[in-house]
Amino acid sequence: MSQPNTESVLVKGPDGNIELLIDAPDDVRGIAIVAHPHPLFGGANTNKVAHTLARSLRDLGYAAIRPNFRGVGKSEGEHDHGMAETEDTLAVLAWAHSRYGMLPLALAGFSFGAFVQTRVAARLADGVTPAKRIVLVGLASGEVTGARKYATEPVARGSLIIHGEEDETVPLANVLDWARPLEMPVVVVPGADHFFHGRLHIIRDLIADRWDPL
Repeated sequence: MSQPNTESVLVKGPDGNIELLIDAPDDVRGIAIVAHPHPLFGGANTNKVAHTLARSLRDLGYAAIRPNFRGVGKSEGEHDHGMAETEDTLAVLAWAHSRYGMLPLALAGFSFGAFVQTRVAARLADGVTPAKRIVLVGLASGEVTGARKYATEPVARGSLIIHGEEDETVPLANVLDWARPLEMPVVVVPGADHFFHGRLHIIRDLIADRWDPL
């Protein structure tokens, strides 16, 4: 789903190359890292939800960077259930800072990628570059399809959490159980499945309505 104005880059990560797609406006005013769904179930940085997140954030003034997780495309290394993927994402962020400077940071993720971004956000929370904006779609939390279980980290208030009412991979109840002790609102999209078939425009509209351009 990349377009002619999408840049493809290889950068060095902890265990080899990390492949990136970058969608940037002419005037970059922020950095957004966008994480894709589970790599062992077909997830890649070309996923349509990740693509929607990237384009939505680009339109707000961010250089939207979509890494391929390890073992996907030209990214090297082996899948590590979100642990090494967190380190890889932090390495991509360090590279982005070297390219664009210390600009405001947004973290975005879908499914497994959203889970990884909660870990990244936790690592950055007390540092000099905490995420200013976070959007998580179809967040993997609790026990999900495929006998996988996620201990999802809390995120800051003001984060945008979007979930499909009919999500068949991550039950809505899982995300509500995660959000409840955080007093975190969850935007439920009626009738949407895990991949938001036919409803990607709602994700785009929610981001545009919630956040002003940089």
